[in-house]
Amino acid sequence: MKSPVLGKSTSQVEVQDILRQGLWILVKGEEFFLSFKEYPWFKNAQVSSIYHVELLHHSHLYWPDLDIDLELKSLKHPKEYPLLSH
Repeated sequence: MKSPVLGKSTSQVEVQDILRQGLWILVKGEEFFLSFKEYPWFKNAQVSSIYHVELLHHSHLYWPDLDIDLELKSLKHPKEYPLLSH
């Protein structure tokens, strides 16, 4: 028996992978890498908390379990947002 082909993902935001260096996230068809060096809040977070992400207002990423929010513009144009948490 052959399984049917899966349809398109309906999620607008999805964490695709977590690596030692950071995480890959897919937002509205665009892929972004968030390194733990630049986004240290995720480094010691529980995996389930990292995967629990929401897209608000089509431009705002929010991790409710971690109380972290990022504007999508800051991922698309990081040079325009030079201030990072240390």
